Amino acid sequence: MTTLTLPSEDTFSPFAETIYKQKYAQPGEEWRDTARRVVETVMKPYFPELVEEMVEAVATRKFMPGGRYLYATGKRFHQTQNCLLLKVEDSRESIADLLQRVSSGLMTGAGIGIVWSALRPNGATVEGMGGTSTGPIAFMQMVNEVGRHIMQGGARRSAIWAGLHWNHPDVLDFIRLKDWSDDIKAAKEKDFNAHAPMDGTNISVILDDGFFAAYEDTTDPMHDWAQKVYWEVVEHMLTTAEPGFSVDVGENAGEHLRNACTEVTSSDDNDICNLGSINLARLHTKEEFARLVELGTAFLLAGTCYSLVPYERVAETRTKNRRLGLGLMGIYEWLVARGYRYEANEELANWLDIYARSTEIAARYAARLGISAPVKTRAIAPTGTIGILAETTTGIEPLFAVAFKRRYLKGKEWYYQYVVDATAKRLIEKYNLDPEQIETAYDLAKDPEARIAFQAWVQQWVDHGISSTLNLPAADQQEFTHQEFGEMLFHYLPKLRGVTAYPDGSRGGQPLTVVPFWEADGAEGIEYEEIGADSACVGGVCGV
Repeated sequence: MTTLTLPSEDTFSPFAETIYKQKYAQPGEEWRDTARRVVETVMKPYFPELVEEMVEAVATRKFMPGGRYLYATGKRFHQTQNCLLLKVEDSRESIADLLQRVSSGLMTGAGIGIVWSALRPNGATVEGMGGTSTGPIAFMQMVNEVGRHIMQGGARRSAIWAGLHWNHPDVLDFIRLKDWSDDIKAAKEKDFNAHAPMDGTNISVILDDGFFAAYEDTTDPMHDWAQKVYWEVVEHMLTTAEPGFSVDVGENAGEHLRNACTEVTSSDDNDICNLGSINLARLHTKEEFARLVELGTAFLLAGTCYSLVPYERVAETRTKNRRLGLGLMGIYEWLVARGYRYEANEELANWLDIYARSTEIAARYAARLGISAPVKTRAIAPTGTIGILAETTTGIEPLFAVAFKRRYLKGKEWYYQYVVDATAKRLIEKYNLDPEQIETAYDLAKDPEARIAFQAWVQQWVDHGISSTLNLPAADQQEFTHQEFGEMLFHYLPKLRGVTAYPDGSRGGQPLTVVPFWEADGAEGIEYEEIGADSACVGGVCGV
């Protein structure tokens, strides 16, 4: 058996230290203490012989458990798995039941993803009550407001996703849900907490095999509708950012339920996701990577036995499916360190072949425990705060920016810190690079096909989905036409499980704002409070 040889721990950057202490550290804990708390509690009852290796893997940030593991492990209500995947049927009983499940899920720390396609459209007859239906959008907005007022697990802003199929009669209204007025955008810029329609919910139009057939076949009765829906979404992706597309075709047909960030998929109501990521940027050999695939798979499988859930129906679905979301992070840093561009290459393909072994590994360990084998095992999550702790590029995404301001919620108030990206900092220091010459997502934004092609290529090894946001220039600075973008995207769509775009500045009060390196350099670790359009320093000495 190959075992891991790991370097000594290094220290967190100021911003990573802030996020760790604010969100995950229990009183008196340092990072190694957190690693031991999480790994021993989750794994020791099931795979005691793997505990010490896994503690070292987490302590050195080669494997990062999902944020719920870091936060909830060891607590009395230890729900360490993430988002609920839900659907609703066309009855008042089902809608009422859904709202109860949403509230229970959010209060216990789960994000929420809901497919609304079964509900009758706005204006349809409700025979029993003698009235007309409000349609699914009214209930989506209700859930959005539930999320606004319930702190997820009592500690963080709620994460919600809503999906509607392309052929639902209300889909055009759904597509236009986030066409915020200039006044609303200005209010968001002035106060990040300002209300806006569906501002706490990610939205996607769901595409299935029927969509692609109708889009291509001019004799199909739904051809014109499919074309109209597609190009309307493309228009919005390039201007207002949402909706995106969720794609469930071929062998994945019917798996249209998603978690809040859309990387975990299911066809079964009350499913739950279960996340942890291998940090490729800290690995040097395929043998080491293979060992981490084994350890990470075993850890997440143990988590399906350890974690509590919000209500019993979730446990029933989990027992049947036992979905794992073993992910990757640091892919872009891995590429840069080897002199590769952001594109497919043979060496990475060899590593991804190893990653795909998680299916057989999960089945072997499940048989040992006498439990059901996971139906799917790999999902690449956006790894937001976990990526900050790991200090590498998130998921499959390129370096977002060399320096930026990042807003975050602390209690009920919004704060921000300046951040010099840890990966960028290493490249600057190791190779004496000019910060302005480092390629970032903003550089690649001018060539969206490079991002989409790479995502489609990696998807071959991922049996769930990949959560990745396609950064684009602001709508008035895009050098490609909507027609060119839409034709390019359609070519890749059947190879994807989903796609989301974000044109710069398309949302007021966006959480990440790119700044010049010189503005952030020397200002890290200082916490500023968002007060209207201005900022004030919090915590004593500002230094700027």
